[in-house]
Amino acid sequence: MKPDIKEDIAAVIDRDESVGLMAPMLLSEDSRHRGALIDLAVDLAGKSAGFRRSLPGGVVAALADLVRAMNCYYSNLIEGHDTHPVDIERALKDDYSADPRKRNLQLEAKAHIAVQRWIDGGGIATSTTTTDAIRAIHRRFCDLLPDELLWVEDPFSHERARVVPGDLRRRDVKVGRLVAISPGAIPRFLAEFERSYARLGKADAILAAAAAHHRLLWIHPFLDGNGRVARLLSHAMLRDALDTGGLWSVSRGLARSVSLYKNHLASCDLPRRNDLDGRGTLSEEALAGFTRFFLESCLDQVSFMESLVQPDRLRARILLWAEEETRTNALPPKAGQVLEAILYRGALPRGEVGDLLGLTTRHARRIVASLFERGVITSESSRAPLSLAFPAALAGRWMPGLFPEPATES
Repeated sequence: MKPDIKEDIAAVIDRDESVGLMAPMLLSEDSRHRGALIDLAVDLAGKSAGFRRSLPGGVVAALADLVRAMNCYYSNLIEGHDTHPVDIERALKDDYSADPRKRNLQLEAKAHIAVQRWIDGGGIATSTTTTDAIRAIHRRFCDLLPDELLWVEDPFSHERARVVPGDLRRRDVKVGRLVAISPGAIPRFLAEFERSYARLGKADAILAAAAAHHRLLWIHPFLDGNGRVARLLSHAMLRDALDTGGLWSVSRGLARSVSLYKNHLASCDLPRRNDLDGRGTLSEEALAGFTRFFLESCLDQVSFMESLVQPDRLRARILLWAEEETRTNALPPKAGQVLEAILYRGALPRGEVGDLLGLTTRHARRIVASLFERGVITSESSRAPLSLAFPAALAGRWMPGLFPEPATES
């Protein structure tokens, strides 16, 4: 009842639920599903490592930047927020839409990328699955959101509540058919979450990325933002377990099969069906099914990214673009040679551009400036070497299929 809401929130109700309600946290050693899933985990580890080793040095950092935008785009798309990476890239340059709603979504995307960059830079000093790490992800994300995106409405009482960055929820919630655990029980369940996923071997750590993804959503620790936190946590766990370098994203795979993704999550909420369905409270078979879907989505994304950045094919697409741009006078002659040198060498000292092209320093600087203007090269400072960049506006040409083409403004 409305008159009781504030009093109930102040009390932070704890119904003394047992942490056993979310068991199993991992597939049991004797699970009939375990062998096939371990094979998938080993396959994923090998393909992810092989993909990273295959990349030219100059591509790695640029690709990681683009993948952050891709991960953000697809993670937000799962939430029903469609902000194209071109608009995300504009937001990173503080170029916002005049439409308040679009501007807010740009700020949301910018916040997501900032948190993932923090994760990729080693910002989580402790174990990824600690309560402190989970709350830090939520706090960093929500701290950067506009106030309009920090309010949620209870579907039954229509009471509006503000999401406090990093704070665990203080009221009961229902997610689909699932009534989440009481708010007072959340710290206890997060402690069990941390204990269950700490100090695992490599294969189990890969399987745990899928299991932890669902179990965190099942706990539903925050009033809002749980989906994004879970996907960022999955990114962090896979990065730790596989040393991915942030070069591929499971979020694209989940978003491309979003109905199946959500159906798997709902199935994992269901209780154990019979004596053949594990020994926990929740269905082990459903958890195994989601784990298979999750790992197959990861494998699919590694293969997809590998096909996009095969050195010969990537080089051909970039140089063809540069040739066409030169032909239309959008780039000066010999600009493509600079890109080719960066692709081959990984980075190109500025002072070597003139000798490379057989031009004066002045002409070389003009070519470099034009490439900077198009956003296809970057540098840490005015004296640092030149590196490749993957602008979202050119993804359709350089990285076809990475994400949809932006809609044309009417």
